[in-house]
Amino acid sequence: MELDPVLLSRFQFGFTIAFHILFPSFTIGLAAWLAMLELLWLRTGRSVFRELSTLWTKIFAVSFGLGVVSGVVLSYEFGTNWSGLSDRAGNILGPLLSYEVLTAFFLEASFLGIMLFGRDRVPRGVYLLAVCMVAFGTLISAFWILSANSWMQTPSGYEVHDGEFVAADWAAVIFNPSFPYRLAHMVSAAYLTTAFVIAAVGAWYLLTGRHVAHGRVMVIMALSIIVWLAPAQILIGDLHGLNVRDHQPAKLAAMEAHWESGGPVPLILFAWPNEQAETNQYELGVPSLGSLILTHSWDGEVTGLKAFNRADRPNVAIVFWSFRVMAGLGVLMTLAGTAGAVLWATGRLQRARWYLRWLTLMGPAGFIAVLAGWVTAEVGRQPWVVYGLLRTADVVSPVTGGQVAFSLALFVLVYGFLYGAGLFYISRLVRSGPTGITPAPTEPLERPAAAASQS
Repeated sequence: MELDPVLLSRFQFGFTIAFHILFPSFTIGLAAWLAMLELLWLRTGRSVFRELSTLWTKIFAVSFGLGVVSGVVLSYEFGTNWSGLSDRAGNILGPLLSYEVLTAFFLEASFLGIMLFGRDRVPRGVYLLAVCMVAFGTLISAFWILSANSWMQTPSGYEVHDGEFVAADWAAVIFNPSFPYRLAHMVSAAYLTTAFVIAAVGAWYLLTGRHVAHGRVMVIMALSIIVWLAPAQILIGDLHGLNVRDHQPAKLAAMEAHWESGGPVPLILFAWPNEQAETNQYELGVPSLGSLILTHSWDGEVTGLKAFNRADRPNVAIVFWSFRVMAGLGVLMTLAGTAGAVLWATGRLQRARWYLRWLTLMGPAGFIAVLAGWVTAEVGRQPWVVYGLLRTADVVSPVTGGQVAFSLALFVLVYGFLYGAGLFYISRLVRSGPTGITPAPTEPLERPAAAASQS
């Protein structure tokens, strides 16, 4: 049996980037939270903030290292698996990725050593500055990476010379039509991912009666982000969806599994898209609600999948379901934040063990939503690597399917060992908990007003 190098190369890149994206999604938010902890420690002198910062700085170091290792692998894959993309679009993608290294990575590297090893060796203000610079560096990194990826989704500011893309307007290249929405959506997702991890660990501490003071702080600080950012993320997602409608209509049609053009269209809650028959099986939808969401009009029209050649459509089932996983988790996050705010305001948060269990189970929700969103964005772009201009099949390296399969098998083994060990060590850190405090008996959480006055 002959192995398809295009399919295997796509799967290999998808496998490696799925591992990589988890760690930046966590460290972007975690670095910001560490900066807040250090600021509170500097202002209040409360040891709980320093002890939490010490614990989560160790977790940040492991996560940051794993993210860097997996990111380096992706850079090599552009040459080993996708040399055609480097040849055709390297004049644009190369500088954007280089700017990420020259700005974000160098900034992070300059201050990371102080952050990891300088706590008691430099003045507290200098240490706070180092943590803030690392947090700022993670945002700069997200800026350049998302700019490059967004250009592949909605290319602009380019010219084609002898089959190669070159920049005609760098401002238009960097700030391409989908970039502002995708940057806001991804950064918000990163903060939510971190907030739910912190909330889950804090809730687990409260449930088990260990490190109760630290668990209380973690849950309160996480909820203070979740309660407003989760619904804000839904609004950002809506604006991003309108941008997809205008610039990537085939992706939007696949996300909603709409085959016919026109309107009004329903909001399809459940369906099994049948690509051969060009229809949905077992469809369950709400009439006209799809038009309201997608066009902000009850009778708005959308472009259906049948308007595009079969060869120009993404895999409908994958995009349809990955989008619903992401959107469904977004709704659950909003409900979790709202419920937590009500319990917190009424002073019942720590006694509501059912809610603490819910928060604990929601710990990985952000990671799952990020992966589902990435699948929606990247599979929805297919069969194009540069949307509407350059096909994925035309840029694969001259390698055989067997060669790609062999390297993929090695990646699975190495990643399984490396990341398994990293996650095991992180779990050990979480179980050991913050140092410097004896587990205290359970006591009610402060209400928002009381908590604010103590801060």
